[in-house]
Amino acid sequence: MTSTILKYFLFAVISIGILNACNPIAGQSNQQNGDQNLQTNSRSNNKITLEKAIQYTTAKEGDLRFSKSDGLLVGDFNQPEEHFSTLILDAKKRFQIIEGFGGALTDAAAETFYKLPKNKQNEILEAYFDREKGIGYSLCRTHIHSCDFSSESYSYAEVGGDTALDNFSIEHDNQYKIPFIKEALAKSGNEMKLFASPWSPPAWMKTNNNMLEGGSLKPEYFQTWADYFVKFFDAYKKQGIDFWGLTVQNEPLAVQRWESCIFTAEEERDFVKKYLGPTLENSSMGDKKIIIWDHNRGLMYQRAQVVLDDPEASKYIWGTGFHWYTGDHFENVKLVSEAFPDKKTIFTEGCVFPFDYSKLGEWSWGERYGESIIHDLNNSASGWVDWNVLLDEKGGPNHVANYCYAPIIGNTKTGEIVYMNSYYYLGHFSKYIRPGAQRIICSSNDDNILATAFVNEDNSIAVVAMNQTDKQLEFKIWLEGRGALSVLPAHSIATIVINE
Repeated sequence: MTSTILKYFLFAVISIGILNACNPIAGQSNQQNGDQNLQTNSRSNNKITLEKAIQYTTAKEGDLRFSKSDGLLVGDFNQPEEHFSTLILDAKKRFQIIEGFGGALTDAAAETFYKLPKNKQNEILEAYFDREKGIGYSLCRTHIHSCDFSSESYSYAEVGGDTALDNFSIEHDNQYKIPFIKEALAKSGNEMKLFASPWSPPAWMKTNNNMLEGGSLKPEYFQTWADYFVKFFDAYKKQGIDFWGLTVQNEPLAVQRWESCIFTAEEERDFVKKYLGPTLENSSMGDKKIIIWDHNRGLMYQRAQVVLDDPEASKYIWGTGFHWYTGDHFENVKLVSEAFPDKKTIFTEGCVFPFDYSKLGEWSWGERYGESIIHDLNNSASGWVDWNVLLDEKGGPNHVANYCYAPIIGNTKTGEIVYMNSYYYLGHFSKYIRPGAQRIICSSNDDNILATAFVNEDNSIAVVAMNQTDKQLEFKIWLEGRGALSVLPAHSIATIVINE
């Protein structure tokens, strides 16, 4: 591995293997105990030796989409060179365990899905939820009654003052959303975990008497709103859909022209401590994982600190959710994880916008995803969930016209579907880093190669590496004195699976 001749021989072989590979898929576990400490550094005595490595590559040029190499040549590799791009792996140092990757099963996604031809519906289900033929989504989100990506604003309890929720009904969801979720679950082998988020309580529970434009939950309805969560979970369970968790409130500091509701950190703390936590615990829904914040990274430490420093509130909390819409602030994810190592962090929503059908092919969309996912994972996120899994040719439907992109766009006029490169970038994580995988050390000496690595439960290692530059990058992987030489084409992402 140290000789110049061997180095360039390996480089040539690997380059040819990667650039000639063509094995695209259709547009191509075990559940962890949420109460264990998954954020702190741990150590494994299980030494993993690099014996073989397969690379899967997606690149801007050459139509590479999850394209498989014939196998990287590996050999002894003692001291890495300081100025040769190298990813240093240490599988003995282990960090957070992955819950899953996925997207949101919204009204908009479901409505678009059922407006497409049956063969395209089947293709979408396979592309997202089939692990072998697709990218194997394992953790998905949906909304409690309407959100902006619904064709109309609605709640499950429209009768004002109905504190007993005698008129509660999820009938609205039986047209699109519930059937869509059932089909997605079936395609995943019923192994996918779901969590739910409200955008607003019903209008009559709020200070502004409106589901839209902010407002706050009236104190006299705190218990009713907690009961509403239980009603929702129970009604869906009767439909054969069970939930893994929930977020308390989507974007609780955003006054939006669509469904929204304001909670200060203290209000969220007290709602969980006095109402939501005890109500879930005293019902048959006490196993649901409660996620706070569910908003941008910028203020996530303050929100977590106020709630998690209170032992009576903290005991109900699984973790802190975050979005990406205002700044990056990746370090805040790590700060929350370090300060509260018995709690998790999870990315709960992100999308790119504004929608323009003529720009579906722009490569930067996928790179936005890749960069965020790698940074979030390296800063201890236990899962990463995209926004809508599917939208129509307008970037909707959406009842307030704030249209955006989704990894798959379904043209309801022509019946065609378009895979954005964000689908492939997401798939390089969800397909190869499976639930139960644990992050290991992945240290890069090249600022142009952004990377992360996880050891799966079968002891295979998945290394995801990304190149956002205009030039091809040669690099090595080092693990316990063994190595592999590889290459990243310009504007590409690759997953190298070790000992698969």
